[in-house]
Amino acid sequence: MPIASVSQAGVAGLLSDIAKQSGAVTANRVRASISAMLSWAMREGVPLPAGNIAAHVNKRVEKSRDRVLTDGELKQIWNACLPDHYGGIIKLLTLTGQRFSEIAALRWDELNDDQIVLPGARTKNNRTHIIPLSEPARSTLAAFSRTDRKHLFGRDDTFGFRGRGAAKAKLDERIAAAGKPIVNWTPHDLRRTVATRMAELGVQPHIIEAVLNHVSGHKGGVAGIYNRATYDKEKREALNLWAEHFMATVEGRAATVVPLKRA
Repeated sequence: MPIASVSQAGVAGLLSDIAKQSGAVTANRVRASISAMLSWAMREGVPLPAGNIAAHVNKRVEKSRDRVLTDGELKQIWNACLPDHYGGIIKLLTLTGQRFSEIAALRWDELNDDQIVLPGARTKNNRTHIIPLSEPARSTLAAFSRTDRKHLFGRDDTFGFRGRGAAKAKLDERIAAAGKPIVNWTPHDLRRTVATRMAELGVQPHIIEAVLNHVSGHKGGVAGIYNRATYDKEKREALNLWAEHFMATVEGRAATVVPLKRA
């Protein structure tokens, strides 16, 4: 569409659809992006008769989430995943607790032996992040053949995986068809759930922060300036512990790793 023909009602309708599919937070982020684009166009001298229409569209109320999925729900999600790109992403999120955007845009050159190395340009806090891979995570990645593509996931190899809303809806349909539907869950809940489960298994809070690549707590502020430890060994132990616990649940067997004891 010509930029000058985009209407406020059209933007509002688009954001409403996005909110239904992906939630209020995503809708608000898209609103901000559209507003920034329109402001840039106006500064460049592009005539917009109605001005920055996105700035006048209502923002949605964002509610902080605290949903932690049960082991049973995680098993349902895992079993409903297909051997496709979205299924691979969801399984990696379940095993590693990483951000959806970072895994969805994963590049082949970021895979290094038994770990993922995300450059600072690809992380939320602009810091290089090493993600040790458990055996189940390596098996999940092994299902995707290395080719001349840059990205592991996505149809057109431009930005990584796109179409998460439609893929999530289909996953929910398979979950419901297999038994009991899981109400009001999002892929980001997997990240919160992994952190919670690792804590229950005895992993120390600062190691969980390192696994998630959080810069807060002991790594925030002045403390973070002097504490540059990446805890690679401890992160690997924590992710192996979690993977064994989770896969034992999926496979209906006893876990072979004893939970850590807090010092």
